[in-house]
Amino acid sequence: MDSLTTPPGGTPAARSFTRRFLDFAGGYWTGEQRVTVWLLTIALIVLTVGQVVVPVLINIWSEQLFDALEQRSMDRFYTMIGAVVVIIGYNIVNAVLHLLVKRRLQLGWRKWLTQKLLEDWLRRGRHHQIAFLPGDHDNPDGRIAEDVRITAEMAIDLGHSLTYCAMLLVSFTNILWMLSGRITVTLFGSDLTVPGHLLFIALIYAAMGTTIALLVGQPLVRAVNQRQHYEADFRFGLARVRENGQAIALLHGETAERKSLTGLFAEVATGWHGQTRALGNMMLFSATYSVLSAAFPILVAAPRYIAGTISLGVLMQTSQAFQQTVGALSWPIDNLARAAEWRASVERVLNLHDALGRLDRDICGVADNHIAVERSEDNHNLVCSGVRIHEPDGKPLVERFDLTIQQGDRVLIVGDAAATVRLFRAVAGAWPWGSGHIRLPSNTRVFFIPERPYLPHDSLRAVLAYPGSPNPAGDDAAKAALRDVGLPHLADQLDHTEEWDETLSVPERQRLSFARLLIRRPDWIFLEDATDSLDLDSEEELLALLHRKFPQATVLTISNHNGLAAHHTRKLVLDRRNGSVTLREVPQDAVINDSDTTRRGRRSVRA
Repeated sequence: MDSLTTPPGGTPAARSFTRRFLDFAGGYWTGEQRVTVWLLTIALIVLTVGQVVVPVLINIWSEQLFDALEQRSMDRFYTMIGAVVVIIGYNIVNAVLHLLVKRRLQLGWRKWLTQKLLEDWLRRGRHHQIAFLPGDHDNPDGRIAEDVRITAEMAIDLGHSLTYCAMLLVSFTNILWMLSGRITVTLFGSDLTVPGHLLFIALIYAAMGTTIALLVGQPLVRAVNQRQHYEADFRFGLARVRENGQAIALLHGETAERKSLTGLFAEVATGWHGQTRALGNMMLFSATYSVLSAAFPILVAAPRYIAGTISLGVLMQTSQAFQQTVGALSWPIDNLARAAEWRASVERVLNLHDALGRLDRDICGVADNHIAVERSEDNHNLVCSGVRIHEPDGKPLVERFDLTIQQGDRVLIVGDAAATVRLFRAVAGAWPWGSGHIRLPSNTRVFFIPERPYLPHDSLRAVLAYPGSPNPAGDDAAKAALRDVGLPHLADQLDHTEEWDETLSVPERQRLSFARLLIRRPDWIFLEDATDSLDLDSEEELLALLHRKFPQATVLTISNHNGLAAHHTRKLVLDRRNGSVTLREVPQDAVINDSDTTRRGRRSVRA
């Protein structure tokens, strides 16, 4: 399946970073809330203009203040005190409004991006399938939680600072031009009048500083990206330990996990040291540049003051205008590290988004390139037409087969462990790799019970109803279901919230999945080793309950336990021979002699 690694139309990497980012994130300004979004954006721009007004006013105020000091005028000095109070009051109001608008825009964009990515990730089993796709899209939880936050928040921060610096540059370029006056330079015996010489000096100074900073800062971009990758791996390792705490405790695997996490943190330390070295090189330059930027404009303008052609106020105004101009031009220097961090996070988000797009485009975009699961209104049966099941890399697993399961059938599927798991997930629509059509009857309720049911961190009432609304059948029905499946001690805990995966044993969790079944009342029931952790008597009780409560339901059971044959009317076998698997039907009482048919520990493939 080559298309998994080379999507039609070129790889995402072939497109520019800006184009990929705008395609993914630009829809926030064209979506349903676009009017509100644009009003917030315009308000942010207006308030940014208001921020630029402050340094311009301070520049003018500075000239008047130092002239008053030079003339020792107390009246003008008091006037300047009143003026700065007004400027401070204006700046406070503008700054607070700017903060409120900016943070609302940041949160709104992050919410929109998160919902978009979650919708793509949690759709048609993509969160499960993407784990089998090659590429840089690991740790999707960290990308959605942390990298999306950085993408939205820092993009607006960087965009605001760039806009502010651009406006500042326009404002102080004009001021610096006027303050520069004209100087006469003798060149080859001729006098040459140069207007705006301070502006040209500022441009050359900033250009040299920016060029050096970009060259010095290139390793910083790579170091930030590498460190974020290591940090994500460490977070994922910690989450894995938390999610599997019970199993680790039972196996006394703390030492092994500690060693693994220590190794992951060692990589974090490596990334940290790499970033530190890159920041150190950048700091050597920025420390020199920042001090020189404060002294250089005074040194340049001082000869004119000493010559008596400008006042002290004009000297200070010139110095400030020079610093503001250079500061605006130094935006790349000041924001290189943050821009590198932002781009690294955006790349991580885009890689996840591109991988999800590849699943839709390459696996589900061509009819012959995936297993199509559909609802059919023409029949009441489950029909598999020309179905082939592949591994994610395109390697054939189950050869082509046709199968019809009629309403009311009770079918046991045994045989090759990997193939039975893939078949179960293909029918559920969670395994698209292969070809052919699987048609489920429409207007029927279908319920899948995996070997290890998922129990959300919620009240027991919500766990029973998952993924529907809590307690659709009422408390009495929920308590009766718990008693019927052998969990009467939980009947009074419907409103308790626990980590049920940790609180309940594996057999109790499997019983709870049958309680869900009693609540949901489906017409088609799919069981994947749903009783493999129960003792024989308990298994018989639950299967008898299934017959009693759902006499008309269609049941498909995947299990390599021959003792279940008595509860089914048909038996299908997936045989592996010469590297491929074939599906065949055998008499109900046939015994399958295969190493995979042991009663316990029979399923080694859990992909």
